[in-house]
Amino acid sequence: MKRSKLSQIFAGILVNAIYEMKNYPVVLISTVISPLSLLAVVTFVSRGALFGTAIEGGLIMNFFSSGIAMSSDLSHLKNDFKLQDMVVSSPASSRIYMGGMAIAEIVYSIPSIAILSVLAAIYVHPSLIQTAIVVIVLLIMFAMSAALGFMLSTISSDVVQSYAFTRLLSLLFTTLPPVYYPITYIPKVFQYFAYLSPTTYAAEITHAATGYLVVPNSLLIADWVILVSVSAIILFIAVKKTRWKEV
Repeated sequence: MKRSKLSQIFAGILVNAIYEMKNYPVVLISTVISPLSLLAVVTFVSRGALFGTAIEGGLIMNFFSSGIAMSSDLSHLKNDFKLQDMVVSSPASSRIYMGGMAIAEIVYSIPSIAILSVLAAIYVHPSLIQTAIVVIVLLIMFAMSAALGFMLSTISSDVVQSYAFTRLLSLLFTTLPPVYYPITYIPKVFQYFAYLSPTTYAAEITHAATGYLVVPNSLLIADWVILVSVSAIILFIAVKKTRWKEV
């Protein structure tokens, strides 16, 4: 049974990552360019002062975008290739299917993650504890966005609609919020709007953990509580409420 589940997960990685990376390597360029382009802009505008936070922002954007990309990828496989119909009629569960596709998104993003990780090691110099905190935050963001992407894919009737969802959510969660720079750079009146995005809490935790932002312990605890709570709610909805066998 365990071997069967592993083979199902590996099949998802082959379908959603390896095949595309092997046959269409040009698509990897967009995966690398998106986080690095904003990194470059923020670094140039700040004259290098925000390079460290921009690297962390690039990682947050990468992991969130990887998860939300499941919306368009799964919609394509579901609507164009009818793959989900075959999975529904097979012994594979929705959790195994979602898990395999989620891991595939991480595999697909390995080049950009590797570049940003090397930059972080060279310029941020995080300790083991700091690295652990950042990794935990990134995994939470990925789990949340992957669950959100999976939900959207099951209700989307066309891949074009899914692409629209993907672009819109990436903009709302990784470009507009203070992910690449500390929230203190935003005027006080607009900070309240920034806190509507869970990525703001993720960025605030990582920026504080690596010394780029001074945050009171009470506020830092609140950041963790909100981030974990929002992620748990989205994951719960994805598991319990997502239309899976009715599509």
